[in-house]
Amino acid sequence: MFFVLSKTVSVLVLPLTIICILLLLSVFLKKPKLKRISFWLAVGLLLFFSNHFIANEMMAWWETEAVAFEDVKPHKLGIVLTGSTIPNRVPNDRVYFARGADRVTHTVQLYKKGLINTILISGGTGSLTNVDEPEADKFRSAMMMMGVDSAHIMIENRTRNTAESAIEVRKILDSLHYQPSDCLLITSAFHMRRSLACYRKAGLDLDTFSTDFYSHERNFYPSTFLFPSIDALVIWHKLVKEWVGLAAYWAAGYV
Repeated sequence: MFFVLSKTVSVLVLPLTIICILLLLSVFLKKPKLKRISFWLAVGLLLFFSNHFIANEMMAWWETEAVAFEDVKPHKLGIVLTGSTIPNRVPNDRVYFARGADRVTHTVQLYKKGLINTILISGGTGSLTNVDEPEADKFRSAMMMMGVDSAHIMIENRTRNTAESAIEVRKILDSLHYQPSDCLLITSAFHMRRSLACYRKAGLDLDTFSTDFYSHERNFYPSTFLFPSIDALVIWHKLVKEWVGLAAYWAAGYV
């Protein structure tokens, strides 16, 4: 029930969803004053959330910082979280990635640089409707294609969200006698705060390595301030979903 509810609420509070609702209200409300308020509020929110400078500043504030490979201490195990493949694409003879493929490629880099010895991939499917091959299996296929020895890859492919992942990974680490200090948590920079909170709740205070950055260095080009940006809406989409997810996890006692 929590899984379905959290997914539903996160969609309803997305900026673009709210803007569309306000525009619909401006059409169907009877009172002219309320119609005007709804319309201009929708326009104002659209201008705000499509401003690339504001969106980039917010994402840069939220994302955890990148760490140079030379500053990463060696770990026995890299724990990489899934969440970046495209489900049910055909032909199904390959892995299709959306944003977030850095989770795989940077993990492979860590492995090939000798900064992690073994990889544990955690994640099943986070979809409410699609029945597809678990993402952990897809990550493993991609990593093996990139030259990672299959003997150095473990998978946990049953969990549906980060909270479940932390609990299951804790069980695996305990069974294999890994200590938290042996492990490096790898996921997208915007997702790292919630991920680390879940793992700490499960008793695992891990070192982290962030990937898949949406923010960039601050710039002051006129287009950044003056013209609406689809990328800005995408950034806010990620941020709001992450904030709602964190709030839901806090309410449920997962963090």
